Amino acid sequence: MINKKLLYLIVVPILVVLLIWFFYFFNKSFKIEYPQNNYVTINNGDSNELLKLEEYIIGVIACEMPASFEKEALKAQAVASRTYAVYKVENSTKDYDLLTTTDDQCYIDQAAMQEKWGEDFDKYYSIIQDAVKSTQGIIMTKDGKLFKSFYFSTSNGMTENSEYVFNESNLTSVDSSWDKEATNFKVETFFSYDDLEEKLSSFSNIEIVSRNTTNHVDKVKVDDNTYTGIEFRHLLGLRSTDFELEKKDDGYLITTYGYGHGVGMSQYGANFMAQDGKNYEEILNYYYSGVQFVKC
Repeated sequence: MINKKLLYLIVVPILVVLLIWFFYFFNKSFKIEYPQNNYVTINNGDSNELLKLEEYIIGVIACEMPASFEKEALKAQAVASRTYAVYKVENSTKDYDLLTTTDDQCYIDQAAMQEKWGEDFDKYYSIIQDAVKSTQGIIMTKDGKLFKSFYFSTSNGMTENSEYVFNESNLTSVDSSWDKEATNFKVETFFSYDDLEEKLSSFSNIEIVSRNTTNHVDKVKVDDNTYTGIEFRHLLGLRSTDFELEKKDDGYLITTYGYGHGVGMSQYGANFMAQDGKNYEEILNYYYSGVQFVKC
């Protein structure tokens, strides 16, 4: 018969090792891995540059949002930008994490900030730096997972469903009626027939075929060609996919409402909410419903 004392000496260590192994791999499977030492690698089109995450976020806000916006809106932008950056770091398949253009997030360095703000550089840099420091390391998750925290300038009164624009279903439309009070909410642009023929190759007539549930144009017919609203917007460089057409003798007058792709947080909407007394968590919970705030 095996000695009980000897059995304990053999079995207990094995059980302890198995438990440690189980909890290590269980936690690893469900833990979100964040950038090592909180650095990001950006690409400006010519070369890569390694930056501290928080310094990068300052440069993103300086490029993406007016520094004169309310503090809570700037803080909301900091968390949204940081979340997007961490997502990209975790999912990068290239030798860099993020482009410095709106293909990812617009980013400028301090020299560009000085050129942009002139004598107000110290004032605006301090404001943005404070917004970043006061939310340092905070990101959003949905169901415990990172996600692409898209944002844009101004809605048409409703944000857009992400499935319409990015073929993803995690961000749904919300009312953002206050955006209608934003500067340049409604913009008219005239395109001559020559302009349209150059941009659209073949052209004689344009017709809006359909709109989606948020009133953004879904399909546009140009002669015998049919484009999505997104394709048509990019071809003509329109401010948004909510537009109206008015045929003139010498071209088309196109009126756009809002500015940007419309998915996620409206930056002007965030500023209006901040003016109304909402804090950055309330703003982000509104535009990205169901998020959790965690530290990276």
